Amino acid sequence: MPTWTMAFGDPGLDLPTGGGKAVNLGRMTRSGFPVPDGFVVTTTAYRHAVAATAGLADLIDAALAEGDPTGPATAESASRAIRAAFRAAPVPAEVAEAVRAAYLALDEGPVAVRSSATAEDLPDLSFAGQQDTYLGIVGEAAVLDAIRDCWSSLWTPRAIVYRRRNLVPDAAAALAVVIQRLVPADVSGVLFTANPLTGHRGQMVLDATFGLGEALVSGQVEPDHVVADAASGRVLSRTVGAKAVATVVSPTGGVTTETRQASGESAVTDSQVAALVALGRRVQAEYAAPQDIEWAIHDGTIHLLQTRAITSLYPVPDGAPPDSVWLSFGAVQGMLAPMTPLGRDAIRCILSGGASVFGHTVDERTNPYLGVAGERLWIRLDRLLRNPLGRRGAPEFLRFVDPSAAAIADTLLGEHWLRPLPRATSRRVAAQTARDLARFGRVAVPRIARALARPLPARDRFDDDIDDLIATAREREADAAAQAEPVARLAARARALRADLRGAFPTLLPDAAPLVAPAVVMLRVLSELTDATTDGHGVSPLAMEVTRAIPRNPTTEMDLTLWAVAEAIRADPEATFAFQALTPTELAARYAARRLPDGAQAALDAFLTAYGMRGVGEIDLGRPRWREDPTDLLQTLTVYLDLPEDAAPPAVFRRGEQAAAVAVERLAAVASGMPRGHLRARTVRWLASRIRALAGGREQPKFAVVQVMGVIREGLLASGADLVALGVLDRPDDVFFLHLSELTGLTQASLGGLRPAVEARRAAWSTEIRRARVPRVLVGDGRAFHEGVARTADLADLPPGTLVGSPVSPGVVEGLVRVVHDPAASGLQPGEILVCLGTDPAWTPLFLTAGGLITEVGGMMTHGSVVAREYGIPAVVGVDAATTRLVTGQRIRVNGSVGTIELLED
Repeated sequence: MPTWTMAFGDPGLDLPTGGGKAVNLGRMTRSGFPVPDGFVVTTTAYRHAVAATAGLADLIDAALAEGDPTGPATAESASRAIRAAFRAAPVPAEVAEAVRAAYLALDEGPVAVRSSATAEDLPDLSFAGQQDTYLGIVGEAAVLDAIRDCWSSLWTPRAIVYRRRNLVPDAAAALAVVIQRLVPADVSGVLFTANPLTGHRGQMVLDATFGLGEALVSGQVEPDHVVADAASGRVLSRTVGAKAVATVVSPTGGVTTETRQASGESAVTDSQVAALVALGRRVQAEYAAPQDIEWAIHDGTIHLLQTRAITSLYPVPDGAPPDSVWLSFGAVQGMLAPMTPLGRDAIRCILSGGASVFGHTVDERTNPYLGVAGERLWIRLDRLLRNPLGRRGAPEFLRFVDPSAAAIADTLLGEHWLRPLPRATSRRVAAQTARDLARFGRVAVPRIARALARPLPARDRFDDDIDDLIATAREREADAAAQAEPVARLAARARALRADLRGAFPTLLPDAAPLVAPAVVMLRVLSELTDATTDGHGVSPLAMEVTRAIPRNPTTEMDLTLWAVAEAIRADPEATFAFQALTPTELAARYAARRLPDGAQAALDAFLTAYGMRGVGEIDLGRPRWREDPTDLLQTLTVYLDLPEDAAPPAVFRRGEQAAAVAVERLAAVASGMPRGHLRARTVRWLASRIRALAGGREQPKFAVVQVMGVIREGLLASGADLVALGVLDRPDDVFFLHLSELTGLTQASLGGLRPAVEARRAAWSTEIRRARVPRVLVGDGRAFHEGVARTADLADLPPGTLVGSPVSPGVVEGLVRVVHDPAASGLQPGEILVCLGTDPAWTPLFLTAGGLITEVGGMMTHGSVVAREYGIPAVVGVDAATTRLVTGQRIRVNGSVGTIELLED
């Protein structure tokens, strides 16, 4: 027999049956929390009502099939038709009888009737307020009417649009209804077990008012606002609200709003705050996550009405001490998307292996300087910031990679808890740091001297290091591929991954640092020699011009090679016609089938042989590469085919070389007019020559690692296909949702546990990819910092609405905004201002079309900044929430010399 109702304490109450609100109430009831009695009208009852009411299901389908599925007008029209049909239909007799019996068990007193959706109050989605609530309901008939109205509230316009925007299928959305004894509250409110504004996990925030909580949650009343210490319940601050109205139960049923005399009386005492905080700690411990709790107090007794996760908080790394500080690895890389588990493990191997350069051995699995939160990697900074050397050097370094993070670090350094280490410890740490640096310096300093004296041989030596690294990776892959059994092959490939990537830094860093570090330092010296005005990163706009069209930059070389592909296509009429007639998706399918015209097929083959291991988010081993799906590359080629010759990469590169030469002469002219001008001018020219010879190496280490990852990924995909053939995984790239330790220890017996692990991790990744904002810096106490660059400029002197960031590529440009989240579907038109979260090399082809660049993350030496200077497009980075504060089609002025973005009239 179908189950129409269930008590809160029923152990069989689950999400599909009772919806999110009911499941939480059931869990709290079974755990002994003070939850008022009640029962649930199950989703089975809802589905039965829809099926048993003639024509209702067909009406719902027809109403939802009309117009734009996410459009407000469509949702409004569908909602009216569906809700009217629900109101006209009686509750099926068998459901009504079950409800009567359960309601009688509550002594027929006033109840609250609330919807409980199957997609509601999940940890990753907040559906709060999307359906209806009815308070003070008295009598069987009124309860049945309220149930019917709750059922129809599944189809409010907001609920329809919300589901569709969050990819929740309408067919999967069923509704249960919670009927709960109504507490005639003297005081009620909400309790957040973490500070919802700052994220601070050591604080709880409480809003309270007299009467029922309806006036508070509907915004009709100014409540008391209390911030309390989460550990002790001690009140840290209290703001007494007017509480001019109160919602109370009406004697005739329902609720009514009463006007109160405003006074300074607090709704809750200090002891009640402490008791609520203690209850909040218990609830948070039950769910292992910060909670948003609704509560009521009647005759001095606290009642727990409901709880849900606080979905707006960013998680902190597991086990992070409250006084730890964490920098987003993604912000440094210009990639804020979540990473796959194996992708994170790969980066752990690279960074942990680098410790050997300084004489240390660090296990990537337990590296204390790396953490995971929100499926992303975080770098622990507080130990460095407490170190006497790091305290001075870390903010300076951050100004180059992410000035916003540097500003946040400066702020945190001013807080009392981030004190330097004790003096004796500081001396010991300083001595160890000096020994570590000296160890590396014994290798690096002679190579720096050689690189400055003979930069071209130094570049050649670095290229040889890269060739050796890639050759070793290929040898290990060949050895792994030779294993006879699929499980043994995969385990061998996992061991090869560890060896290849742990060896990357020790192989590359001794020859990379002498190229990159001097170039960065010399840019600042160049600015200082000419007394130029600089931004926080210390490099003047004219000095930046010296880095235009740097030779031997692998990213620039890639663009020139892609242009050669476009020229090959343009020279072949058949290929040109194909690229004009077919979509990028169709072209990709023909390329995979070897059905493109011969010239285009061969040119693409050559390009993908050299660069096919690249792709969007390529620092994550788990992200697809161009050679697997070249659709976005083909989209870029269609744009290249329409570029005039003067906008082509070779022409842009030539103009960049000329602009750099002019910049050098202008700097030399400035220097010659200063004291000891002849010597200064000679020094300027020498510095500029070395910057141009060495700075192209800045992109080389990452390209080397990506090439090694390309070898590793190809092998892992082959092993993933093996596991699909064995029926263990669903798709080859599932392997990237496993951890390295699982793969290196893989046995025939452990295969059965892989699919559930992959499913859970894919779900977590899919949740995080929808996150709108990712902090730059986290503190272990839960505080999350998103803010952009702190500027000393007087913002009052700037036009209203001006955005400010870090200037990284000089020049001024006006144009229309194009907000882009995926380079494969950019729609970027020539001259538009590219606005995005961040960029990696897969975005570079768009720079030829863009008139300017704005990113939310990045600094002077991050990828997008380097390439923007190469191509001579003005760029401002580190602009907090740029992709939401600016909208496509808006006209703006970007000043890459001073870091401002002005909003212009259309």
